[in-house]
Amino acid sequence: MSTPTIPTIDLSQWRSGDRRSRERLATAVDQALERAGFLLVTGHGVPRDLPAGIRAAARSFFHRPAGDKRPFLAEAGQYGWSGPGAVATGRADGVPTPPDLVETWSVAPGPYDDAAERPEPGLLPEVWPPRSPALRPLLARYVRSMRALADELLELLAAALGQPLDFFTRHTTRPDWTLTLNWYPAIATTGAPRPGQFRVGPHTDFGTVTVLDRQPGKGGLQVHTEDGGWQDAPYDPEALTVNIGDLMARWTGDRWRSGRHRVPAPPADAPSEELMSLVYFYDCDPHTVVESLPAPVGRVRHPPVTARAYVRSKVAEISLR
Repeated sequence: MSTPTIPTIDLSQWRSGDRRSRERLATAVDQALERAGFLLVTGHGVPRDLPAGIRAAARSFFHRPAGDKRPFLAEAGQYGWSGPGAVATGRADGVPTPPDLVETWSVAPGPYDDAAERPEPGLLPEVWPPRSPALRPLLARYVRSMRALADELLELLAAALGQPLDFFTRHTTRPDWTLTLNWYPAIATTGAPRPGQFRVGPHTDFGTVTVLDRQPGKGGLQVHTEDGGWQDAPYDPEALTVNIGDLMARWTGDRWRSGRHRVPAPPADAPSEELMSLVYFYDCDPHTVVESLPAPVGRVRHPPVTARAYVRSKVAEISLR
């Protein structure tokens, strides 16, 4: 497969560049999100040793027997461990796929403290695996970095639309977000995939922006473009992969594409390949009403939706439990 045209955006130039440099970046972002809904982002400021530490701590949990992980099973709508057979993501794309070949650990913000001016909530779930003690503090550091990065990206996206920089971030005072560790076991663990089975089925994300730290592999991320179809996503070890979701596409009146993507089944010619992705889904304040920008920016006028209700309805479509 050929590589789609997904540009690399250096955020350090956005922070320190002059007006003309920032305008060029904003234009490149606008064009990329029109084509495929994806960007590679460097200059993001996330320490490279942090994802590596998270993967090491999470791997020690995922490699435990199922009985050791079951006490941390995420109930419907909650956070923690989800084992094999929990989701069929392709259903959100109208594709009746078998269950995805993935295990996950998901975290989300705990209750906010109304007494604090800009509180930083704790992490859900409340109970964490004692045999992986480093996992919680590492993820706490990571979500702080992701929250700051996501808001910075939203300012860049607002500029790309010709809007005030706080056009989106005025709606992220107490946002919904989820960080999910996707563990893709080797085929030696999962067994041969069923026909039409994926590690993650074809879909678009549901919220505003997704920030992905991923590993390269034969069974890695693929993205879809109108002119090229399904193609392997470009990989840069220094970059994070960013895509927009359904809420952002609706907000822009379909000026920008919600990035359609998938992760193929583990390849038979790489039977020991296992991968882990760190996926940060950023939404906005739960009761935000998302309305499409009018023409000439927007192109389609979608009915207004409430952010949390919309995302939860989409999550329910893919859940098998």
